[in-house]
Amino acid sequence: MATENHSTVTEFILQGLTDRPELQLPLFFLFLGIYLVTMIGNLGVITLICLNAHLHTPMYYFLSNLSFVDLCYSSVITPKMLVNFVSEKNIISYAGCMSQLYLFLVFVIAECYMLTVMAYDRYVAICRPLLYNIIMSHRVCSLLVAGVYAIGFISSTIETGLMLKQSYCEHLISYYFCEILPLMKLTCSSTYHVEMTVFIFAVVNFIVTSSSVLISYAFILSSILRISTTEGRSKAFSTCSSHFAAVGIFYGTTAFMYLKPSTASSLAQENMASVFYTTVIPMLNPLIYSLRNKEVKVAIQRTLREKPF
Repeated sequence: MATENHSTVTEFILQGLTDRPELQLPLFFLFLGIYLVTMIGNLGVITLICLNAHLHTPMYYFLSNLSFVDLCYSSVITPKMLVNFVSEKNIISYAGCMSQLYLFLVFVIAECYMLTVMAYDRYVAICRPLLYNIIMSHRVCSLLVAGVYAIGFISSTIETGLMLKQSYCEHLISYYFCEILPLMKLTCSSTYHVEMTVFIFAVVNFIVTSSSVLISYAFILSSILRISTTEGRSKAFSTCSSHFAAVGIFYGTTAFMYLKPSTASSLAQENMASVFYTTVIPMLNPLIYSLRNKEVKVAIQRTLREKPF
């Protein structure tokens, strides 16, 4: 693959999160714990939804897919990070690096659009309750999820394809995984087309998803405020509060990372923000939905009673 693309590099060295030896082992156990909680939490959500018939609704169908995305998203980055903490050299092959980049882009883009679809689902449930079962039919839900994954795969294929055409003269990636911007700094060929493509995709994806979420929640808030009873408003808000929390954390972190001047933070601060974005958020999503959702709590209690360990 490297020869075909005229690259003089057959492997890369990941700089990692820190070069301080005394921090390697503590960080290994920290991120191992985060990864285990992420796996257990997301697999638990998927299993819980499969086992409980009353959770077989569009809302939980999308939630199970969000958990699947988070599961894959975390698995693309964290295992290699853990290996690097206990290895003398953080080496990744050219093919492995491009594969990691491809899968990372697939799932991070899918995460954006899955959250958008979930916001639309909450909009229909609260603003169009009488038509909910018609609008959010099984066929529509399946098409929406298929569209989410299709956008992720198409966008990732285009962006990774452009990176595969680049020639690389340097091999030290100033990051802890293979990402487009650090990789572009290693090329000895023009990155104009890559930069323009990345910029266009980033702008389009961010505008489409964030504006859709904001518009959905503007209508949701307007509908909730028109409900006459306090109990009704509380019930309506509880159906979307978990998703709103997840969206707030996800977009808040991405805004901190990308919507700031380049001199606003150090490399260490950017690494920590990126770590939160790539490893902590996939762990938080199942916790948010299980701790803030009464139906999930009831399903957990029912499942534990019926299937004791």
